[in-house]
Amino acid sequence: MKKELAYVLINPYTIRKSRTGGVISRLLSWGNLSLVAARMFCPSRELVEEYTDALYLSGQKGDEQEKEILEQIRNYLFQNYLPSEMYPFPRVMLLLLEGEGATLELKRVVGHITHISLGETIRGTYGDYIEEEGKIKYFEPAVFIGNGREETIREVKIWAKYSARDGGVLEKVISYPPGVRPERTLVLIKPDSFQELSCRAGNIIDRFSQTGLFIIGTRIIRMGIEQAEEFYEPIKGRLVEKMKKQLMGPIRSFLDDSLDFPVPEGVEKIIAEELKIYKANNQFNRIVKFMTGRDPQKAFPQERKKEGLEKCLALVYEGEGAIEKIRKVLGETNPEEAAPGTVRKDFGRTVMMNVAHAADSPASARREMAIVRVGDDDIKRVVEEYYGKV
Repeated sequence: MKKELAYVLINPYTIRKSRTGGVISRLLSWGNLSLVAARMFCPSRELVEEYTDALYLSGQKGDEQEKEILEQIRNYLFQNYLPSEMYPFPRVMLLLLEGEGATLELKRVVGHITHISLGETIRGTYGDYIEEEGKIKYFEPAVFIGNGREETIREVKIWAKYSARDGGVLEKVISYPPGVRPERTLVLIKPDSFQELSCRAGNIIDRFSQTGLFIIGTRIIRMGIEQAEEFYEPIKGRLVEKMKKQLMGPIRSFLDDSLDFPVPEGVEKIIAEELKIYKANNQFNRIVKFMTGRDPQKAFPQERKKEGLEKCLALVYEGEGAIEKIRKVLGETNPEEAAPGTVRKDFGRTVMMNVAHAADSPASARREMAIVRVGDDDIKRVVEEYYGKV
């Protein structure tokens, strides 16, 4: 079966209730699908109207019940995807996933929009459909997806058409009490969360929801070698002294085991001083290789500029004290030293494979977001690669 591209729209209500991580967890672990692009939207009326028209076109051959559901969907979109007095700037997350029979696979994982089975699907867990005496009393579908392949193509092209204008790192979409000065910070969920079917990425996002911060931007990143070297440049100096400390113990043991005379105390410090830069460079190259999937020591010059082979999920969080709150939930760099209940303690394996990165200051956050270009629009490019010009 040929690979297809399908889409998921995570609704504003689902995002407000911090259910985004749970939805992503199900998508990436229950379905044989790969996440290829992600973007936040604050939809315009034009986008909502065009998308609604496309849904109507998709369902015009349905029976009376289906037409009634379409009317409910239309009402839902205009009430929830457009500004209201209570929620002036609704946030929607668009995810693009690929896989064999992706549209059908998504329908299986997401579930029917009305025939909700408790817990067995995304809508079964996060959606609601309440009907009394033949009338719909409450309707919350949690997410929207395409109903079939043709419908998916038509609908996702509409979102791609408006992606540059209505999407990106959203500006001034959160209302704060007087006196609050919100910060922005960057989180990267690292490649080890995407190398197999896993709920890890979604579970990590779910942990960060404990901070009460708001997701205002997201993008799938495939770091190239030059990009990764620039991103991690600030740690080079810290690595040198850290590697010196790590070298002294093994050097002392090697000298004691290999020589037939007593080695004076302090010799290992002298040798470690000579070797620390080589050790730090080796460690730095290992980090770059892990993040990009390319060995910087073996890559040809033209390969260094290419997109990497591994992917990360970049998330921009906004809110009061965002940097400190995220780093507290994330935990120490070394999972063994991280506090119980933190992301790295529960999901990390090693200092390198510690599942996520977070900026450590406002200046670092700005710098890192610029390097990974978290606001760049991949949606149109990816959709056109699959389904032609938008």
